[in-house]
Amino acid sequence: MMPGLGETTAMLARLRRATTNSPPTTPASRSLVETVAFGKNPGALRMLSHAPAGLAAKAPLVVVLHGCAQTAESHAVAGGWIALADRLGFAVLAPEQGAANNPNRCFNWFEPGDTARERGEAASIAAMIAATVQAHDCDPKRVFVTGLSAGGAMTAVMLATYPELFAGGAIVAGLAYGVARGVPDALRVMGRGDGRGSAALGNLVQRGDAPPLRLAIWHGDADHTVNAANAQDLSRQWTSAMNLPEAPSEVARLGSRTRSTWRDETGGSSVELNIVHGLGHGTPLSTKGDGDVGHAAPYMLEAGLSSTLEIAAFWGLSGAAASAARPAPRPAAAPAADEAPASAPDAKPTGVAAQVLDAVSGHVPPQVLDIISKALRSAGLMR
Repeated sequence: MMPGLGETTAMLARLRRATTNSPPTTPASRSLVETVAFGKNPGALRMLSHAPAGLAAKAPLVVVLHGCAQTAESHAVAGGWIALADRLGFAVLAPEQGAANNPNRCFNWFEPGDTARERGEAASIAAMIAATVQAHDCDPKRVFVTGLSAGGAMTAVMLATYPELFAGGAIVAGLAYGVARGVPDALRVMGRGDGRGSAALGNLVQRGDAPPLRLAIWHGDADHTVNAANAQDLSRQWTSAMNLPEAPSEVARLGSRTRSTWRDETGGSSVELNIVHGLGHGTPLSTKGDGDVGHAAPYMLEAGLSSTLEIAAFWGLSGAAASAARPAPRPAAAPAADEAPASAPDAKPTGVAAQVLDAVSGHVPPQVLDIISKALRSAGLMR
């Protein structure tokens, strides 16, 4: 279904704020090292990684995918993944999007050419994983992937297209796999979710003989950029794809968060859905206590609970469970009044404006089409 005119113009306004009003996301330190030659790179991404001093053989690898208007460094540092890697002893791979691919530095989770196996950005990330596992002698059976917003949607892409690579995943403020093919679709699902049933969403994912997967989903119910309905889409998609029961085995209210859990009979695969009440668009963090990791930054929100620590514990990374154990969290941070979208999609320089204009052309009068064209120019999507 094509998004309505009101939805389209509202999302364009948010996109404009993202490109003009977003605070800088300068990292506190330089923790990542670039690898230029890592194999095939059809998606034209940068490979950045971190290996703690004295990293043991067969250590885990965590792939961290940033959101729009972020860098790989700013997201990995503010999210606490670098500090946690040093604490627990795992390697970090942080692919980075470039402005030539997407002016807002969003991973192109909605572009078919970047979201299929052996194609585009998905293929580049898979090549980086293989190179990192080889370079640091990581355990190929303990590779995990997580991401925020556009990076969360790209996490779903990687889990769906390369299921044999991952033991676990975590999607923060992201979207289900295969629900958008182009900008109009992306705007629609960001605003209200996909809404299809479990079977239809699950059929978009072909896991075959993939190993068991532990998937955590995190989302704020006050997210006005990526509607929290997308978290429900994700839980329906992946419980279906992994043949888990339709009803959760457990639902618990934990302070400002509600957690629903689905498990298979053997305990091998599981899905965990965490809805943080009152949280806007971003990664929920706890940064003020002993043992906390990360720091508040744009789209990295002080919420009184650390999704980073809890995700690592959920995956079974050694020592993370003790770090994640803490008293009931404080109330979650409320979203900013003028919240800018870390996940507003922006296609490659050619074709974006055409897709939007084609979607509404013929359905609106010429004067309205002119207004939309001006909004596209203001958003930087059209010259």
